[in-house]
Amino acid sequence: MSFRDIGSAERPLRIAIVGAGPAGIYAADALMKSEAEVSIDLYERMPAPFGLIRYGVAPDHPRIKGIITALHKVLDKDQVRLLGNIDYGTDITLSDLRRFYDAVIFSTGANADRALNIPGIELDGSYGAADFVSWYDGHPDVPRTWPLHAQKVAVLGVGNVALDVARVLAKTGDELLPTEIPPNVYEGLKANKALEVHVFGRRGPAQAKFTPLELRELDHSPTIEVIVDPEDIDYDEGSEAARRHSKQVDMVANTLEQWAIRDQGTRPHKLFLHFFESPAEIVGDDNGKVVGLRTERTQLDGTGNVKGTGVFKDWDIQAVYRAVGYLSQAAPDLPFDERTGTIPNEGGRVLAESAGVGRFLPGVYVTGWIKRGPVGLIGHTKGDANETVACLVADRPHLAPPAEPDPAAVVDFLTARGIAFTTWDGWYRLDAHERSLGEPEGRERVKVVERADMLRASLVGGGVR
Repeated sequence: MSFRDIGSAERPLRIAIVGAGPAGIYAADALMKSEAEVSIDLYERMPAPFGLIRYGVAPDHPRIKGIITALHKVLDKDQVRLLGNIDYGTDITLSDLRRFYDAVIFSTGANADRALNIPGIELDGSYGAADFVSWYDGHPDVPRTWPLHAQKVAVLGVGNVALDVARVLAKTGDELLPTEIPPNVYEGLKANKALEVHVFGRRGPAQAKFTPLELRELDHSPTIEVIVDPEDIDYDEGSEAARRHSKQVDMVANTLEQWAIRDQGTRPHKLFLHFFESPAEIVGDDNGKVVGLRTERTQLDGTGNVKGTGVFKDWDIQAVYRAVGYLSQAAPDLPFDERTGTIPNEGGRVLAESAGVGRFLPGVYVTGWIKRGPVGLIGHTKGDANETVACLVADRPHLAPPAEPDPAAVVDFLTARGIAFTTWDGWYRLDAHERSLGEPEGRERVKVVERADMLRASLVGGGVR
C-alpha cells in the first residue's frame, strides 16, 4: 500500500489516541464506526490497557470490570494497535505524533485527587482517595504498603468512590482475597485496624451522588453494619423535586430511609453514613498526626442546597480520606484550564492558546474526563467520543498529512529510542500470566504490580500488534 496525502483513498486516516482507558477505546470504536477508513494507534502510559477499569475500580466490583469484555472486542480489531508503557511528554511528544499521524486524540483521564482546602488537610493520616484506590488496585507507580493503623476512619464525600474506599476499609482482607488483589494488598488489608468507618456528606440524602446499586452493595458484607441516623433523613422542596425527577435519586433516598429505621445489628465493623455534616477542620496533635475531624452541621435552604448552622461537632477519628473528586493533570504542549481541570475545547476540538495559530490546534482533539471534567459514569464517555470523532471526521479535508504515515515508521522511531513498549499481544501474555497466578488459589487472576514484572510477562515473544 502506498501512503500519500490525506485526500488519497489509498491509505487510511492515521489517528493516535493518547490514553487506552475506556474513553480512548470508545473513541477508537467510534472512529471505526465512522465513514472514514482508519488506522489507530492507542498509546498508554501503563504496560497494560484499560485505565480506570484496571486501576480505578474496586476489586470487589466484577460487574463493572466486566466492561473490559466489551473493550477487548474493540482492541481485537485489525484497525487498532496498542502501544503501551509509553509516557506522553517523555517518550513521545506532540511534535513527534504530528510526524506520524493525521490527528491526535487525548483521552488521558483524571487520576489525581481534587484539593479540599480546610485546615489540617496536610496532616499525617490525611489521604487522598485516588492514592488509596491506586494502592489497593495494584498500581505499579505507588508505594507497596499503606498505613492502616487507625481504628476510626473518616471518608469525606458521598459519591461512588467514597463508597468504594469506605467498603474496602470496612471489609476484612479475607473477604477481598477471592478478588484479583495482589499479595501486598492482601497483607495490608489483613492487618487493617479499622473498626468504624464514617462517611460524611455536607448535604442530604437526596443530594448524595451514590448510584443505587453501589449503595446497596454496602449492606451485602457479613462483617459490615451500615448505620444511618434518622435525624439525617430530611428533605426540602428542592430535594422532593429531585426525587420526583430522578428514579435513581428516589431509590437512594428509599434505601437510606430503610436503613435509618431498622434496628442495629451485631456485625463487627460499623460503617456510618452521615449527612448534613460539612468538614470544617482536620484536627492534629503536637506530632502532626490526625486525631479528629471537626464538622459544621448544615441545613437545607429549600432549594436542595444547604447553609451552615454554626453548630460544630468533633469526631474521634485517626485517619481521613478525601473523596471529593478526581482531577486531571496538564499535558505538555497543550493548553490547560486549572479551574476546571480540563483541556479547553469546543466539541472535542482543542482550543489554541494563541490567536496567531487559529482558533483550534489543528488535528488535536480530546475526549473523556480531560474534555469535560471527572463527572458521570464510565458509559457517559461514549457520548464524548462520538462528538469528538464527528468533529474529527468533519475536519478530515483540512488535516495536514503527516510526514511519515506508514505504521511501521513510528515503531522504528520507538525502537531507535530504546523504548520497551508493550502491545496487544503482550496484554494477552500478561493476562494469561495473571490468570495462571490465580489458578492455584481458585481465583480468576492475581494482578501483577511491579512494572518490571509486567514488562517481563508482556514482552516475551515478538511481534507488534
